[in-house]
Amino acid sequence: MLKDITLGQYFPGDTFIHRLDPRVKLICVVLYIIALFSAKYFVTYGIMLLFLIVAVCVSKVRLTTILKGLKPIFIIVIITAFLNLFYTPGDPLAKVWIFTITRQGIRAAFFMVIRIIMLIIGTLLLTYTTSPIALTDGLESLLSPLKKIKAPIHELSMMMSIALRFIPTLIEETDKITNAQKARGADFETGNLIKRAKALLPLLVPLFISAFRRADELAVAMECRCYHGGEGRTRMRQLKFASFDYVTLVSGLVLCAGVIVLGRFGW
Repeated sequence: MLKDITLGQYFPGDTFIHRLDPRVKLICVVLYIIALFSAKYFVTYGIMLLFLIVAVCVSKVRLTTILKGLKPIFIIVIITAFLNLFYTPGDPLAKVWIFTITRQGIRAAFFMVIRIIMLIIGTLLLTYTTSPIALTDGLESLLSPLKKIKAPIHELSMMMSIALRFIPTLIEETDKITNAQKARGADFETGNLIKRAKALLPLLVPLFISAFRRADELAVAMECRCYHGGEGRTRMRQLKFASFDYVTLVSGLVLCAGVIVLGRFGW
């Protein structure tokens, strides 16, 4: 399961989406989320699904990679579908024990599952096609107006970049510790929930120690390089909007506005 977590991984490429300005990609993801939560009917969901399929095809990210990214949320999707299926009031269709399945519940469960899956794929596509450094620069540039009220924008962006960078590292470290504990006779798969939770203690303790050690080493390395925040710092790559960035941004705005308007008219 740990190997299936692909959040924070970047897959280099030379596609149209890879070349987009990170600020445009961040804004488009926000617009995509707004449009996705504004979609309520089959037509608007179909438009969003078509847009997502085109984006995945253009990015040339492998379907197997995307499916791996969806595996960790499989349980969450099932629980969400269950809750919407049995706890949505409406016209009853069937009854299972103390649970009643309604027509509105089936519809709500279907749309909620589709929405979660599309939301995860859309956000994963951002990290797959954008390096952590570019993502940090884009986020800092978008939030730069908040510097006027003394908000620590650079520090927050740096923290996000470091967090994304170390997700794959911590997953790899967890896998190594798990294999080492299994070689010593540890059992993480049998027993009830309480026994499995207790069995995780030999895994969590060395993982936390390793994480704090890495954080301390990183802090020392940054101090040795005289890092004092974003004051007076320059960037090797300056962010500039190209013509296709403007076209993409306008397309995202049109898509979001169109989905909202269609949703108002019951589409």
